[in-house]
Amino acid sequence: MNKVNHSLVFWLIFAIFACGGAALAQDKTNGYPVRPVRLIVTVAPGAGTDAIAREVAQMLSAQFSQNVVVDNRPGGTGVIATELVARSAPDGYTLLIQGDTLLLLGATKRVPFDVLKTFDPIVATAGQPYILLVNLALPFKSIKEMVAYSAKQTLTYSGSSGVGGTVHLGMEWFAQLSGAKLLFVPYKGSAPAIVAAMGGEIHMAAGSTIAASAAIRTGKVRALATLGLTRLQTMPDLPTVAEQGYPGFKITNRYNIYAPAGTPRPIINAINRTVSAGMHTPRMAQRLAADGSQPAERMSPEELKATLAREYIQYEQQITRLNIKMQ
Repeated sequence: MNKVNHSLVFWLIFAIFACGGAALAQDKTNGYPVRPVRLIVTVAPGAGTDAIAREVAQMLSAQFSQNVVVDNRPGGTGVIATELVARSAPDGYTLLIQGDTLLLLGATKRVPFDVLKTFDPIVATAGQPYILLVNLALPFKSIKEMVAYSAKQTLTYSGSSGVGGTVHLGMEWFAQLSGAKLLFVPYKGSAPAIVAAMGGEIHMAAGSTIAASAAIRTGKVRALATLGLTRLQTMPDLPTVAEQGYPGFKITNRYNIYAPAGTPRPIINAINRTVSAGMHTPRMAQRLAADGSQPAERMSPEELKATLAREYIQYEQQITRLNIKMQ
């Protein structure tokens, strides 16, 4: 091998190690975290988001040997919690877990900032459909009967995280498809909405499969339909709204974790790896399946960001089509 070739090999080896060293440097979290991390939840305890948040908190606590505290800040369709995190320092110590409502807050202009620019998406955790629950005193037992009943009496409903949230938008869509007379009543999440339906304060509630499954097991509320496009393995006899006469109708959700924009990339990458791995363990998959949920598709932070940008446009178009006005 001549001197030229020796030099070429040397520089190639140097370049490879330099790039590898740079990648390792970018991946180091510089001791993070050195104090407890707050995971802000937009709804009250007992909702699907809350249940997933507590699982995520355990994963991160175990990985980083530091407390991760779930902090419930319900109210305002998630505005209170969302604005709190938006104002937080981008240091990885204040994180947000929220479903599709974050995009809806932006698309309906409920927050005074661009949600896609204000937050850095970290990781998708789990996805699940909703279940429509009704008070036991109501006589209807199918979607068709519910629509017919609403012609005589407007049916009140709630769920998700309030006005402009996933359930509100979805049920407004259903009202336009079916002609059903429905009135949304805001509550601070699906858990208190389901309790209200049990007690007769409202007629119906749409809750995530996690929250709804727990309510169904009490025997104090009746499941009318699953709001996903396919039946749940855990409730194979429960039909979808789509197969009851409204093809394509669905209300589903995916819970994502966000950080304030500008959070160091090594921290974001470390959380992404930990949560992605944790959500796809056999134990977690079994835990989610028991409530009709499933781990979200594995995505890098960049892939999740691109997915959210596409979904944001879809929500803007849907809001325009439904002519929903926020008060």
